[in-house]
Amino acid sequence: MKTIERTISTEDGRKVRVLEAGQLDGTPALALHGTPGSRLLYDRWIEDAQARGIRLISYDRPGYGGSTPQRGRTVASAVEDVAAIAREFDLKRLLMWGVSGGGPHALACAALLPDVVVAAAALASPAPYASAGLDWMAGMGEDNVTEFGAALKGREALQTLVDVAAPGILGADPGTLVQAFRSVLCPADVAVITEEYAAFVLCKMREALKEGMDGWIDDDLAFTTAWGFELSQIRIPVMLVHGEQDRAVPFAHGKWLAGRIPGVEARLLPEDGHATVSVRRVPEVHAWLLSKM
Repeated sequence: MKTIERTISTEDGRKVRVLEAGQLDGTPALALHGTPGSRLLYDRWIEDAQARGIRLISYDRPGYGGSTPQRGRTVASAVEDVAAIAREFDLKRLLMWGVSGGGPHALACAALLPDVVVAAAALASPAPYASAGLDWMAGMGEDNVTEFGAALKGREALQTLVDVAAPGILGADPGTLVQAFRSVLCPADVAVITEEYAAFVLCKMREALKEGMDGWIDDDLAFTTAWGFELSQIRIPVMLVHGEQDRAVPFAHGKWLAGRIPGVEARLLPEDGHATVSVRRVPEVHAWLLSKM
């Protein structure tokens, strides 16, 4: 699919790599990638954006792909990058969705950038760590429990873990990707991971980590420390999508968020897992977002 890329600068001098696709003169919507991930977009998302008249934009969070690392960033720090993109592209009104690790960053923009962000969607998003009434790791696949356990020990422990884990992930091929992520995939996820989608995921992660592990490490540290905003600050329309079978970000996270985001439209889906929301649910998210313009 045809895409356009450029690198922009933030007010503090960092570089952010941005991608555009879909209908380039259409309604702007910003897609926030998961963890680890990059700006690259699945062809089917682009096709749906094109069909709906959406200008689909994405970017590498700091430390991923072509974006400068930003050590010590919080979830709320994403607002700086989104504001820089809006200024650079002269976007007065912007729709937004984030999947998995992109979900908290979409919620941050919903809370802190309401003059630009009209509506936001969070798909398979984790909830804030150490939240009252939530056992954060309960029901989480073994690999993610290990990963976030390392994050809680600090940067050095997490660096050691991702340095060991990355070669196995990046050395996978579309036929072995499911095996590499077996602890966090439910049967519904396995069923939707075609060779085409697996190839996309591998390409996205290789692009993300080509310059190092900073983006991955800083994401995990941000998720397990204070996010820098409160969900109660959200005043714009928010859609929440979460699968009951999710082993990467357990269903309890979705239920917890659904009970605390003001005015949220929650779609809690019994037949979905984690990967399924990326593969199946983006078209309905696009439709919902467009209805809020």
